[in-house]
Amino acid sequence: MTHTHPHRPTRPLTALTALRRALPVAAALLLAGAGATTATATTAGPLPVTDPAPAAGGAAPVGSWLELTVTPGAGRSGGPRGALLLCDPPQGHSRAAEACAQLTAAHGDVRAVPRRDAVCPLVYAPVAVRAHGQWDGRPVDYRETFANRCELEAATGAVFALDD
Repeated sequence: MTHTHPHRPTRPLTALTALRRALPVAAALLLAGAGATTATATTAGPLPVTDPAPAAGGAAPVGSWLELTVTPGAGRSGGPRGALLLCDPPQGHSRAAEACAQLTAAHGDVRAVPRRDAVCPLVYAPVAVRAHGQWDGRPVDYRETFANRCELEAATGAVFALDD
């Protein structure tokens, strides 16, 4: 039996909606699994949780993750694209290792990623991006709209390279 709200039309479940619903559960499971110490079968009660230590080589600590969304402007082909960037080990898109290294150097602040010198065309093809999640236990919520893809890549490096 399906219940619907009388004032809200039902909408089909999109991939992005499904990702948004599953993300908190996946993040909690990752954090719980990575931070929990091992226990024997005779241990009673909950498992103790420890703070994750940074991996060797300065990699991002366990628990650093960002939900990335790239949305082309009106009239552009393709819809929004998204990925879950995880950095221990790097995964989520083809340039995840590079993105994680840039974010680690910037302490998780997308605005602090060093800007790359680029000569971008004077073409207005807007692209909006969002990075939402946490980095080293701190919340991250970055939103920006760039004039075109070239400007996006010059400002954010490999972070939003979902197409590569």
